[in-house]
Amino acid sequence: MTDNRLTKRIGIALVLGLVVGYLCHQNLASPESAKEISGYFNLITDIFLRLIKMILAPLVFTTLVAGLAGMGDAKTVGRLGGKAMLWFLGASFASLFLGLVFANLLQPGAGLNVALPEADAVSGLKASALNFKDFVTHVFPKSIVEAMAGNEILQILIFATFFGMALGHLHNQTARGLVKTMEEIMHVMLKLTDYVMRLAPFGVFGAVAAVVTVQGLGILWVYGKLMGSFYLGLGALWVVLISVGYMVLGRDVWRLLKAVRGSLLIGFSTATSESVYPTLMEQLEEFGISNRVIGFVLPLGYSFNLDGSMMYTTFAALFIAQVYHIDLSVTTQITMLLVLMVSSKGIAGVPRASLVVVAAVLPMFKLPEAGLLLILGIDHFLDMGRTVTNVLGNTLATAVVARWEGPIAPRPSAEQELAV
Repeated sequence: MTDNRLTKRIGIALVLGLVVGYLCHQNLASPESAKEISGYFNLITDIFLRLIKMILAPLVFTTLVAGLAGMGDAKTVGRLGGKAMLWFLGASFASLFLGLVFANLLQPGAGLNVALPEADAVSGLKASALNFKDFVTHVFPKSIVEAMAGNEILQILIFATFFGMALGHLHNQTARGLVKTMEEIMHVMLKLTDYVMRLAPFGVFGAVAAVVTVQGLGILWVYGKLMGSFYLGLGALWVVLISVGYMVLGRDVWRLLKAVRGSLLIGFSTATSESVYPTLMEQLEEFGISNRVIGFVLPLGYSFNLDGSMMYTTFAALFIAQVYHIDLSVTTQITMLLVLMVSSKGIAGVPRASLVVVAAVLPMFKLPEAGLLLILGIDHFLDMGRTVTNVLGNTLATAVVARWEGPIAPRPSAEQELAV
């Protein structure tokens, strides 16, 4: 299926999800009935996401191993990693700083008169928080089988890096055959990805219909100021990221955005970056980026380059402070920015990762954790914005690192190759 056709179908599914969800919310007799119907819509989305997770680990592993085996030495890997981390750190600081600026300028929590639930209702989020020691330990897998079963992208990346580098140093016929096998498996996984992505419109429909059935569209008006402020901040971040990307890529940045527009729409609609990973790899390859750069930078970005999520953490923390009329000094806010910059790294595999980070940081600055429950009602709609921004950030990071490595030449799509 061509990218244009898939994008159109996803757009139609998004609108249908809103309409069907709204009709269900309006006509169902009780909240319990709405939750029951929402469960069936979620079933559709869960099946699609399970299929995505089914192909994610082998796709990441084979792509990364095949790319690293062709690099030859650790120096190349270090150079790629250094360039990627340079972009990640710059983008992270820009995300957090812009979130700080817009939350202070627009004051989304000022004047909001909403009753707060009990503080102990957020205990589940507190228990899930990761500290730095746990994160560093968690990075290194104790079993590659366990890492692949749990789709632990960062752990798979660590093992695949060692495996690919070791394979690249072996120059016998068996090693060359294994590299060839990895490349063939990678192509099979990409074809399988194409089959799975044909179901994306159904996943989008189910995700949107489920949340609107329970929440309705009215909640968007109640928290309109928060959502509007957050999306305005994301818009400013997009301008910054694309502008820096233009400085490196030139006019190719517009071709890049056009190439990945389908992935951006899928990420926005499903509010999960995992659903985008396989098709984003294909689109970046067609754009002209080598497999070795994509296979190394993209999974690394999924753990360390969550631009939208990081902006969300600053917005959420300051929103809660504003709701409770708690004044935070400039020094305190800068300290919070630095803490969030460190604590937000490597959280992609944590459920409700952004909320977990905020829950861990709030007590450090004497902010009420119960304020998190104010955001939970619209978290899905906020998650849509931060997810599509995460996808954009990782797209630009991969393309910029590829350009720093050398020129980018567009490659023909599978349909174009068949036509030839």
